[in-house]
Amino acid sequence: MYSNKNEGPRRGRSFDSMNIGFEEKLLNNEINKSTFTKIEENTEKKNTSEKGRATIIFSLKNEVGGLVKALRLFQENHVNLVHIESRKSKRRNSEFEIFVDCDSNHEQLNEIIQLLRKHVNVVDMEPPDNSCLHEEDMYDVPWFPKKISDLDKCANRVLMYGSELDADHPGFKDNVYRKRRKYFADLAMAFKHGDPIPRIEFTEEEVKTWGVVYRELNKLYPTHACREYLKNLPLLSKYCEFREDNIPQLEDVSRFLRERTGFTIRPVAGYLSPRDFLAGLAFRVFHCTQYVRHSSDPLYTPEPDTCHELLGHVPLLAEPSFAQFSQEIGLASLGASDDSVQKLATCYFFTVEFGLCKQEGQLRAYGAGLLSSISELKHALSGNARIMPFDPKVTSKQECIITTFQDVYFVSDSFEEAKVKMREFAKTIKRPFTVRYNPYTQSVDVLKDTPSINSVVEELRHELDIVGDALNRLNKQLGV
Repeated sequence: MYSNKNEGPRRGRSFDSMNIGFEEKLLNNEINKSTFTKIEENTEKKNTSEKGRATIIFSLKNEVGGLVKALRLFQENHVNLVHIESRKSKRRNSEFEIFVDCDSNHEQLNEIIQLLRKHVNVVDMEPPDNSCLHEEDMYDVPWFPKKISDLDKCANRVLMYGSELDADHPGFKDNVYRKRRKYFADLAMAFKHGDPIPRIEFTEEEVKTWGVVYRELNKLYPTHACREYLKNLPLLSKYCEFREDNIPQLEDVSRFLRERTGFTIRPVAGYLSPRDFLAGLAFRVFHCTQYVRHSSDPLYTPEPDTCHELLGHVPLLAEPSFAQFSQEIGLASLGASDDSVQKLATCYFFTVEFGLCKQEGQLRAYGAGLLSSISELKHALSGNARIMPFDPKVTSKQECIITTFQDVYFVSDSFEEAKVKMREFAKTIKRPFTVRYNPYTQSVDVLKDTPSINSVVEELRHELDIVGDALNRLNKQLGV
């Protein structure tokens, strides 16, 4: 819940080693003669540019002397070879692929590539890994969590409400309600990553308030909610006891979401800043309130409460495509400027909170602010509301309204369409790096230099190898 107020080591490659007969003997002879040794510092052709590790993969025809001719080009251009491997080409059976790791700068690398192209087919190339950000480039980057436990540092920076209520809040003059709110705030403030979420014994009044909201909203869902919402709500009833006479426990909901999409719940005392709230989404963590709105008006709340979180957000956080969409907004916010974070938060507001989609030619709601508000849900789909296509460049400039209905609602054809548009928009955000979530360590990898990018490439190659193996096995079964 957020307020709208405003280097690791290089990994080895998995190339198969193989004997290439006469070619290998010639290569060994060349190496034994120390042809490919490090260049002495006093060599006349020394390049004074900073060097780094570069990689070139090229293929050559299975002919005598081809490899030595190619490698001699490195010698003649004073490039030190660090590692050489070979394998049968997967592209053409008659060719070999050669992997070469060398010490080179950009100028030398470009020169050697041009010479190689005359004799071989260059399959792949990675530039020297000395290409990285200087510390001064990172100096102005705002702090952001690098691992999921870092959320402990920002989850308690509550901006509004919590245990303190404004004078116009329905519960401001109710001392019993305010004491109850402090109880929920203290539980959230004491929570640390890895703790089980405390189970709450809700009062009869709280359950009754929840029941009114649950009952009235469920009358609208069949004709107003998107199909993904309608698919997941019954599952929550089955596994998390979503019922009119029962308020679900956040720990049960968190376990359910973890199995469905990898999202987890973290209790929060009140409003967080856009930066802190979106940072949680990057780790698939949803900051969620546990308190219930004041009973004097069950169909109104000036702030998100557990009715809004559980009935509005949770059913769609159980949907993989929507979960991915939410996380990508969070990842785009890490280390971004205040202005960029505000734009991302505004896009989040008009999608995750107040978004509409088209299904079977009809408008349907997927935004949590709509799916937890009877009056605004009716209004948004009444035919009288102003509807515009979702375009992050336009949406990010729209004013967010938290006291009345929105002036405009944005519609997408699907979550996938919205996700593609947000990815393109995220690329326009100025920051000297990008980030990637590592689900194994529940941390983010900061991709700011060649080694960190190479690491991701290696992981992707491994994943593609698994896909290729699966396809080969499927083809065998189908007799293809």
